[in-house]
Amino acid sequence: MSALPPNRSHILTEQRNPRTGRLHELTAGECVRLIAAEDRAVLDALDRAGPALTAFIEAAESGFVAGGRLVYLGAGTSGRLGVLDASEAPPTFQVTPDRVVGIIAGGDGALRKSSESKEDDPRGAWAELESLRLTKNDSVIGIAAGGTTPYVLGAFEFTRALTACPVTAMLSCSPIPKPSGADHLIVLETGPEVITGSTRMKAGTATKLALNTISTTLMIRSGRVFENLMVDLRATNDKLRDRAMRIVATLTGLSRPESLALLDRAGGSVKVAVLMHRGNLSAEAANARLAAVAGRLDRALANG
Repeated sequence: MSALPPNRSHILTEQRNPRTGRLHELTAGECVRLIAAEDRAVLDALDRAGPALTAFIEAAESGFVAGGRLVYLGAGTSGRLGVLDASEAPPTFQVTPDRVVGIIAGGDGALRKSSESKEDDPRGAWAELESLRLTKNDSVIGIAAGGTTPYVLGAFEFTRALTACPVTAMLSCSPIPKPSGADHLIVLETGPEVITGSTRMKAGTATKLALNTISTTLMIRSGRVFENLMVDLRATNDKLRDRAMRIVATLTGLSRPESLALLDRAGGSVKVAVLMHRGNLSAEAANARLAAVAGRLDRALANG
C-alpha cells in the first residue's frame, strides 16, 4: 500500500462550497449565473490584499528600477499564470525578456500538458533559480493557490541561502502562515471554488489580476508609462503602428499621417517621437536626453 499523501482538507481552496452543491442539476443559464456570482468574490479578495500587494511592490521597486528582475515561480495553473504575465511584458513595455521571468514546474512543456507530479519536489526549481544568479535587486514571487506546494516552498529555502538575497513573496489564495524565507505574504482569500479544488477558477482569476497589478505598477514606477499611455511601445506591426500613431497624435496634436512620418524619423519609438516634436529636437538629441533621465519621458519633457 502506497503512503498516504498529506491531508489538505483544511485548506480553504480545497473545501466544498455550500452554495454550489447542486451543480449537476443546473441548467446552462443557472451555471452561468452561479459562476458569475461566485466570481464577485475575486475583486473583494484583491481589495483586502491591497496593503500586502503595496508593501511588496514598494520593497521591489528600487531594485527593479535599478535593473533587477521580477521572477514568478509556480506549478500547474499558478505557474502558467506567472509565465503568461512574464511573456506579456516585453511587447507591452519593451523590456527585454529576462526582466520578467516565469518558471513553471515541468518546464515549458507543462504550459500545454500538465505535469503536476513535478510540484512535489521541493528542489525542483533550484537549477533554474541558480542559473539566474539572483541578486538583491531581483524579486521572486512564489505562487501557490493552496499555499502548500513543495516546489514553491522549496524555492524560498534556496533564496534564503543566497549571499545577496532577493526580495521574496508568497502569493496564496488560502490563509497560511508566512513561509520561512519569504519576506512578504500576499493572501487572495477567494473562498471555496465552484467545483471543489478547481483553483483554475476564482483563485486563478484573482492570481492573474494580482500579477497584472504587480508587474504593471512596477512598469509605471520605472517610467514605462506616461499619463495612461504605453509610451515604451515600439511599432513593429500594423496593430502596434496604429496604436503608436494614436499615442503620438494624442501627445503632440499632429495628424495621423504626420504622426506616422514622425515615428519613422524616430525609428519607431513613441518616446523619441514625442520628445522630438515637443522639444524641437533631432532623433539623436531626443535619444540622448532620454538616456540622461533613465528613459523617463516625463523627466525628459520637464528638462526641455
